[in-house]
Amino acid sequence: MVSEGLFPPQAVEVAPGAVHLPGLLDRAAQRRLLAACREWARPPAGLRTVRMPRGGEMSVRQLSLGWHWFPYGYARTVVDGDGAPVKPFPAWLGEWARAALQEAYGEVPHAVDYDIALVNFYGEGARMGMHRDSDERSHAPVVSYSLGDRCVFRFGHSQGRGRPWTDIELASGDGFVFGGSARLAYHGVPRTLPGTSPSWLDLRGRLNVTVRER
Repeated sequence: MVSEGLFPPQAVEVAPGAVHLPGLLDRAAQRRLLAACREWARPPAGLRTVRMPRGGEMSVRQLSLGWHWFPYGYARTVVDGDGAPVKPFPAWLGEWARAALQEAYGEVPHAVDYDIALVNFYGEGARMGMHRDSDERSHAPVVSYSLGDRCVFRFGHSQGRGRPWTDIELASGDGFVFGGSARLAYHGVPRTLPGTSPSWLDLRGRLNVTVRER
């Protein structure tokens, strides 16, 4: 699963509890995750446009596994879409997430039973505003994987959406973990970099998979 190379990239602590894992997924793992995303994206309970309570639409398209996320809660069915039961959360994705915790922290901080994944697809021009992942009861670390186009990932703090923040470029195969004091930090994607997806991956755009415990 860990990326190949004579000198694997080193983990970078962006803030206490927030760790960038460059090249976490090797080519085989990226292809496996992409193939799974393409299956999950099919209806029912597939990729959808998220509509916010005030009527706006997210430019990112999304699907959920295990529990369906909608603004601002979780359900067992796609209550803001086709109404179908949410697709199951795969055990192997939870194993990957726990392995990422080991890479980031040198240990799995506590017993974690991951049961949710959100898959976001960024087409050209899509972005994600500053937000925090606060709809879960658990404060287990969030584990995020990137596939396809590079993006600018903005990681802030828990007190609000404004500065200070740190901008990190995430590439295909990168992981990002945030827990502890960084678990409720605001973060977002102000832009993607179209055309930067690896040619061997056969993906136009960016996929982001975040794994959580409800």
